[in-house]
Amino acid sequence: MLLSSVSRPDLFTFNFALKSCERIKSIPKCLEIHGSVIRSGFLDDAIVATSLVRCYSANGSVEIASKVFDEMPVRDLVSWNVMICCFSHVGLHNQALSMYKRMGNEGVCGDSYTLVALLSSCAHVSALNMGVMLHRIACDIRCESCVFVSNALIDMYAKCGSLENAIGVFNGMRKRDVLTWNSMIIGYGVHGHGVEAISFFRKMVASGVRPNAITFLGLLLGCSHQGLVKEGVEHFEIMSSQFHLTPNVKHYGCMVDLYGRAGQLENSLEMIYASSCHEDPVLWRTLLGSCKIHRNLELGEVAMKKLVQLEAFNAGDYVLMTSIYSAANDAQAFASMRKLIRSHDLQTVPGWSWIEIGDQVHKFVVDDKMHPESAVIYSELGEVINRAILAGYKPEDSNRTAPTLSDRCLGSADTSHSEKLAIAYGLMRTTAGTTLRITKNLRVCRDCHSFTKYVSKAFNREIIVRDRVRFHHFADGICSCNDYW
Repeated sequence: MLLSSVSRPDLFTFNFALKSCERIKSIPKCLEIHGSVIRSGFLDDAIVATSLVRCYSANGSVEIASKVFDEMPVRDLVSWNVMICCFSHVGLHNQALSMYKRMGNEGVCGDSYTLVALLSSCAHVSALNMGVMLHRIACDIRCESCVFVSNALIDMYAKCGSLENAIGVFNGMRKRDVLTWNSMIIGYGVHGHGVEAISFFRKMVASGVRPNAITFLGLLLGCSHQGLVKEGVEHFEIMSSQFHLTPNVKHYGCMVDLYGRAGQLENSLEMIYASSCHEDPVLWRTLLGSCKIHRNLELGEVAMKKLVQLEAFNAGDYVLMTSIYSAANDAQAFASMRKLIRSHDLQTVPGWSWIEIGDQVHKFVVDDKMHPESAVIYSELGEVINRAILAGYKPEDSNRTAPTLSDRCLGSADTSHSEKLAIAYGLMRTTAGTTLRITKNLRVCRDCHSFTKYVSKAFNREIIVRDRVRFHHFADGICSCNDYW
């Protein structure tokens, strides 16, 4: 792909070369073409520079893409869209939303492509206020009826915990495709509304839209989170028998989880062995998680040994197994597992939580001291804990031996988990009665779940927490999951 120095390349040559490089995902080739662009004097051309940004973005080189973008003398709407999509696709959602503000400051108006990327970022960080503003903009520029924008709006509202608004967008659509129906079914599924997900599925089929594998994933999630074992099995079976779709590891994972949450661990094990992907560690890890919930030491050891055999174990698996030994009062095995964790310096994924205040998203990690208002937040958290205790909250014993998944591998109940800090900050910075919406990257731990229930009661607040697997709607001391999660 070396560009000849004899025949001077033109605009079209560079664009063609960069598109090819984007497809083959080659950073060395991208750098090579970038050098030729500089030498040929085309770096100031908005079209070529935008192609460079897109090429680096496709290769995951966000820093270089951002540098090229910042150095562009002239940026058009396409350039902004490419940069926003770049941030959104690699998970830098706050940067994507900030880019939109910068775009507005420079007097550039967005279009439907801009909105779809931004709504995706809003969905990931539960930035509902920003999402509502983007919805208004979609109406102002008359693109809310575009099926892509409508689907993005439904997904955003569902993932931000506002199913009512998602239904409103859905009902207002003149044309719906399979993605539209899937967004609603998955929305109901992750909120733990399995019955409603099944109802939507029936309406979907009756309307003539053929379901796909993602449709059934949403259905099975809903059944798993609501404990609808019979219904989950029924829809898993018709997936192949009636709609001729082949289940993949995610569907089998849902079934293992469905049986496991309901305490039918033997059925979970049978489902793994009956699957076409019984060597996939995800299934065994799911079974291990269920063994922790139901304190089944025997099957927990089976799952853990399989993960070791597959050489697919991680720090979280050891923590789960340690918790199972602790619950079984197996002091020797517990001590051995703790020693193993220390000797290998194993670390779990750090927990973090996002909360939107106004139009800004704040991120907290466990024992966070980086926030500019850190001292005030910890002071507020102390008051919140005291009021929650008066409402009935009982903090887990700080001397307990079993670590939680939200901590580092050997954390204790004395640690300030990220969602507790986010809740304290939300109570500080919002008016009475305002719903708090929090997104967490890990499964919410038992202590934080109990804490949030009693905070909702003590402060008369609705608190919506989206963790790694589902939504929890807390109000008046009760969670929508009915402590089944």
